[in-house]
Amino acid sequence: MKKIEAIIQPSKLEAVKEALNEIGVSRLTVSDVQGFGRQKGHTDVFRGQEYEVNFIRKLKIEIVVNDSFLEPTLETILKTARTENGGKIGDGKIFVLPVEEVIRVRTGERGGNAV
Repeated sequence: MKKIEAIIQPSKLEAVKEALNEIGVSRLTVSDVQGFGRQKGHTDVFRGQEYEVNFIRKLKIEIVVNDSFLEPTLETILKTARTENGGKIGDGKIFVLPVEEVIRVRTGERGGNAV
């Protein structure tokens, strides 16, 4: 089993969710996160005062999949989270981590059946 953590633009969430649902991945967790990478933030003006926004709002999607679902899930996220014309800085990142154990709290099921 693998855990996929995908950091994406908020505007891409619905498209990613629908595309994942089409390939049979219907369980995910979404968190509102902030950070910066190459984008470095930006400058805004509020009531005539200029201020710097160092952190950019993103969404983090967390999904645990059985190994057979890993590649289709990654390809789906890549295809739907990337902006048009080959992508832009700020489209996000995907991390893949090993998962040693999953336990469903309600039933006590373990492993792949609990996913």
